[in-house]
Parts: sequence; C-alpha cells; structure tokens
Amino acid sequence: MNLLVPLYVHPAEDPDAWQRLVPAADRCYGVVVNPASGPGREPDPVYADATRALRSAGVRLLGYVDTGYGERSADEVAADVVRHRDWYGTDGCFLDRAPSGTDRLAACRRLVRRVRRLGAGPVVLNPGVHPAPGYARVADLVVTFEGHWSTYVADGHRPDRTGRHAPDRFCHLVYGVPEALVPLAVRTARSRGAAVCGPVTGDLPNPWAQPTPALAGTEG
Repeated sequence: MNLLVPLYVHPAEDPDAWQRLVPAADRCYGVVVNPASGPGREPDPVYADATRALRSAGVRLLGYVDTGYGERSADEVAADVVRHRDWYGTDGCFLDRAPSGTDRLAACRRLVRRVRRLGAGPVVLNPGVHPAPGYARVADLVVTFEGHWSTYVADGHRPDRTGRHAPDRFCHLVYGVPEALVPLAVRTARSRGAAVCGPVTGDLPNPWAQPTPALAGTEG
C-alpha cells in the first residue's frame, strides 16, 4: 500500500511531523507540500530546508496547487507549479479542487499536458469524488474520495468504471479515522479499488496537520 501524505503544517511549527516522514520514504507515494495554500508569494527558506531533507531521503514531493474546480486560469496554475518546482524542488503536483464533470474534461486534459511540459510528474488530480469517465486517463493518480471516516464507512459505492483501471490510478483521502481503525481504512481503500490512500486521525478545519499513523507500521 502506497500512502499519499498531505502535510499542511509549517516545519517551523511542527518539525517532528516532517522528520517522521524521512524513515518512511519507501511507504510514500508522495508528500503534498503546501506552504501557503500553494507556493506562496516568495520562497520560504525554512520550508525549503525541510523539503530538501525529504528529497534527500528519497521522498517524492508534490506541490499543492488549487485549480478552483477548473475556474482558475491555466496560466495561474502553471505559474504555481513552476514556483513549487523552483523554490522547493517538487517532482510533481497535486491539483486540488479539480473538476469532475464531462464539460471540464477537455480543459483539464490540456492543463495536465501543460504542467507535464513544465516537468511535473506525477500529476495528481483531487476532485474528491468519482469524476466522469475519462479523468482516470488524464492524470497519474486521481483522488476519488476525500471526506470523513463516517461518510467513508457509510458509502461503499464504487462505480463500475473504476474497475477498468489499475488500482494504482486511484487514491482515497480519509480524515477523522479513529487511530485503532487506521489499518481498516487502508484495507477498505484496497477493497474499493484504490492502491493509494491517506487515512488520518485529524479533523476539520485542517485534518492534514499530522502525517498518517499508517506510516508507522504494516497494514494488512
């Protein structure tokens, strides 16, 4: 099981959270870095030091970029991808609030092609829901669930089209998971066709302030 780790806490505020990722590099699909709801207006030297340490340990870094469900311009998105790359050495990008409807598919495809030309890879789309057919072929990884554990447990639905693609194309991000049930969350993601997941115990407004406890051990 590969773990996607959004880590939305500044390394100066919680350096231990960042340091815990170093020995777990081999379990991570990638770490989403998010200095300021994106790369911010200027480089942050503390953040740069933290990302450099992760990169040296072999952790793949994904720069957080908000697409505004397809409303942000491609130029703005591309500029954020470049800032992440140049300031923090990111490998790929995590396109948050990605569109999911058929009407946005062509534009999303063009956007992903553009950021790939900038050197971003892998490209992760996060619509947070099962998108229309076609999106799974656009990106390297698609987050088809983002929400609370109670919702995740209640909704066992998996569209038939998910099974047409390899599980390593899909990810589930689940917050509010009781710590004792984190292994169950990992197994549930696998049973629903997602080989990548990110179960965390935190809750709103920022569930992603701590890495997933799943980094600490082997889930069945």
